[in-house]
Amino acid sequence: MSEFLIDLQQQTFLQYALVTGVLASIACGIIGSYVVTRRITYIAGGIAHSVLAGMGAARYCQTVFQWHWFHPLYGAIIAALLSAVIIGLVSLHARQREDTVIGAVWAIGMAIGILFIFKTPGYNENLMSYLFGNILLVSAGELWLIAGLDALIVIVVVLFYNQFLAVCFDEEYALLRGVRVRFYYLLLLCMTALTVVLLVTVVGIVMVIALLTIPVAIASHFTSRLWHLMVLSSLLTTAFTATGLAVSYGPDLPAGATTIVVAGAVYLVVLILSRLKGNGPT
Repeated sequence: MSEFLIDLQQQTFLQYALVTGVLASIACGIIGSYVVTRRITYIAGGIAHSVLAGMGAARYCQTVFQWHWFHPLYGAIIAALLSAVIIGLVSLHARQREDTVIGAVWAIGMAIGILFIFKTPGYNENLMSYLFGNILLVSAGELWLIAGLDALIVIVVVLFYNQFLAVCFDEEYALLRGVRVRFYYLLLLCMTALTVVLLVTVVGIVMVIALLTIPVAIASHFTSRLWHLMVLSSLLTTAFTATGLAVSYGPDLPAGATTIVVAGAVYLVVLILSRLKGNGPT
């Protein structure tokens, strides 16, 4: 831990990593609260795994067609938003086929990404690291993109907080009040998609859902109000990402996996304590 604190003052890549974790944590706490409340974790999972298609395609275009501007994160944004719209429309118009479409988007996105990675000349270690996350590889350009996405998510949620609240808690009442439920539901899925892209840089595609849900699950033991849940979840996610980065630095462990282990351990402790308190004398 001391080694991490010393190097943090000197190494730019560590500073970028820490800032990335904080920025991603803000969006994660906000959107994660909606995801858990609306019970769309499975949709977020489908979106998360589909982004590999966009990343693989972007890396292929970079290498083969020399589109140096087409960063894998741009491809991830396109794939995530497209998946969110497809899943959202199916969810609204054909609920009986929702699980099938989510599974198809999940599998097809991963398959397309793997094919592009396989056909891309050269060594693709950096691209494959998105599967499990490597926050230490975040560059200055990526940090600005992450900051922009984070700001967009926060602004949209602030502007449409009441509409998202209505969609999550009482969809039928919102319809009666004239709220465009379908539009705001699709917008919420798009914000979820952008949050997934942010979290891919922190913990990777495989573990996005854990970071979206575990902090919210912990925070829900201490508050039931939505905006309180968002704030507490964001603070917890910030603590988990910072701790995971610090703990993993010395032993050279994967920062993303360490972050999830830390979050999971805290969740288990909170769950056990809440059960003991609930079963104890009142």
